[in-house]
Amino acid sequence: MDIETQPPRAAHRIGIDLGGTKTEVVVLDARGDTVLRQRRPTPADRGYTAIIENVADLIRQAETRIPEGKTATVGIGIPGSVRPVAGLVQNANTTCLIGRPLQQDLEALLERPVVVDNDANCFTLAESLAGAGKGYDLVFGVIMGTGCGGGLFMNGRVRVGPHAIAGEWGHFVADPGGARCYCGNRGCVETLISGGGVQRRFFEDTGRRLSMPDIVSGARCGDTDCRRAFDRFLDDFGRCLGGLISILDPDAVVLGGGLSHIDALYDAGAQRARRCAFGKGIRTPILKNRLGDSAGVIGAAWIGASPPVQSA
Repeated sequence: MDIETQPPRAAHRIGIDLGGTKTEVVVLDARGDTVLRQRRPTPADRGYTAIIENVADLIRQAETRIPEGKTATVGIGIPGSVRPVAGLVQNANTTCLIGRPLQQDLEALLERPVVVDNDANCFTLAESLAGAGKGYDLVFGVIMGTGCGGGLFMNGRVRVGPHAIAGEWGHFVADPGGARCYCGNRGCVETLISGGGVQRRFFEDTGRRLSMPDIVSGARCGDTDCRRAFDRFLDDFGRCLGGLISILDPDAVVLGGGLSHIDALYDAGAQRARRCAFGKGIRTPILKNRLGDSAGVIGAAWIGASPPVQSA
């Protein structure tokens, strides 16, 4: 399965970016201009029912901004994917979503159709059509934040795949002896280079509980523990991304998520990635996103109007 990626021409589009800590809604008009953008905390600590009711309430609020007589599509990006045929959420780092019929439950609550897809696919779609990846044929989009995900844009489409796992680079096993991941494997890319993974390893090594921003700041200020952890983070980033470049040989890689603001990823990190890739003279651009926090929710709005279609 792939996702059609021409920006759709529906009268209005509603997009939801459902994250582990925040949920955001956007309303785009026929010209693509933002009519409404709002975010609120995700009630993940209160479980599945609270999460879908929160999403449904945001969509209802968004619908009040649709002019009378006009219709709107709804797309939702989630930190996981929907298993084909069964229609159940899989591989979500907001684990209370796993095994739940999220799309069906929301459609029942709202009495309208919605489209659900992976948040990294939404990010990759938006950045490939209107952001840093625009003009490149094959783009790999990376989200590095609390977790780590990826999406693959190729031949004018976002690739979903028959198991809805295309681009799930965050769960490639990079260190079989590493930390256990929520997915059940050990040493996934996510355990090595996500903010959550780096923080956990830092605590295990030092006994100090620091956030990823604090670790980065400490490294800049000369803290020995932080410098060691940050250098290992860059090494892991280079090794993991270098392997991906060797497999896909993409025209460009676009980074998103909270960790994409770390400047060192685009010089020292990029150098290590190119050094770890197969061959000499690797020049793959590793780019910072241009749409910022808007990418995921805008991509969700577009996906809502252009749902996944079966690949030929």
